[in-house]
Amino acid sequence: MKHTFQKTVAALLALLLLTLSFSACGEKKKVITIYATSEDFRIENAQKMFDEKFPEYDIRIEYKSTGDLSAKLIAEGKNTDCDIIMELENAYLEKISDSLATLSDVDFGVYLDELVPESRKYAPLIRTSATVIINRKLLEEKNVPVPTCYEDLTKPEYKGLISMSNPKASGTGYIFYLNLVNAWGEEKALTYFDDLSKNLSGAGFTSSGSGPIQALKMGEAAIGFGMIFQAVTEINNGAEFELLYFDEGCPFNTYSSAVIEGKQNDPDVMKVFAYLLSDVAPKDKELFAPEKIYKDRDFKTENFPENIPYAGMKGVSDITVKESLLDKWKY
Repeated sequence: MKHTFQKTVAALLALLLLTLSFSACGEKKKVITIYATSEDFRIENAQKMFDEKFPEYDIRIEYKSTGDLSAKLIAEGKNTDCDIIMELENAYLEKISDSLATLSDVDFGVYLDELVPESRKYAPLIRTSATVIINRKLLEEKNVPVPTCYEDLTKPEYKGLISMSNPKASGTGYIFYLNLVNAWGEEKALTYFDDLSKNLSGAGFTSSGSGPIQALKMGEAAIGFGMIFQAVTEINNGAEFELLYFDEGCPFNTYSSAVIEGKQNDPDVMKVFAYLLSDVAPKDKELFAPEKIYKDRDFKTENFPENIPYAGMKGVSDITVKESLLDKWKY
């Protein structure tokens, strides 16, 4: 009898442990949703850092293009499934500022003064510049000279060799557009892009800012309008790319991070956001995009140019300027 009783107790204990085990395994983690316009390799690094730091949460970083993310947040306002915006260009963050929380706990004093918004509703994540990038080997194979200016790219010998992203969908495409509007005036710039469109590879303007880099990698284009840090990342991975600097200078933009209004009252969300600013953002700059946003911190990346000839980017964070220019863009 004693032996039977012991066996019964042991069986009940085993069943209890099994039940507790299944309960623990089936316990749902809190979901924290982050949206970003960042490249896949930057999102992968951020996701890895978040997962290692916060195993108790189910943190989901989802990529959306600049156009898609801004449209979603404009339409949804505060009633969105998004908790944190990891990266979106400043002009759109200004447009949706009523849907963003004031970041009262963020030390904005660490950032360059010109990058700090008056509203204190978003914190700088990355300042990034762009230029024309070439695959010299492919140009030589096509027996085409290296271009020396933007105007060269409308010549018939470059037909099918150029890739540029659409300003309506991509912040990268837009800063090239704004740069030439500032340098030449609207009429000349719009005429130029009409002419350039005839020389684009594939189906025309790409929907993603990284599309031109991908076209260069795949040999689908020999010339791309792309971000410098994206090109340098590929160069460091063995790509034979070169950066060209034309007289109009290199266009640039600033992208920042924010929290949706109401979500600042969730301590879990704010814990993740604080880590994004304190650790993820600096690591992103260390690995990929070292252009300066902090007053007292500098980063260096192999093969990254030290003296970028920046363009005059008047109106780059002005949403009214952007909407006006995009209304005139027909592609």
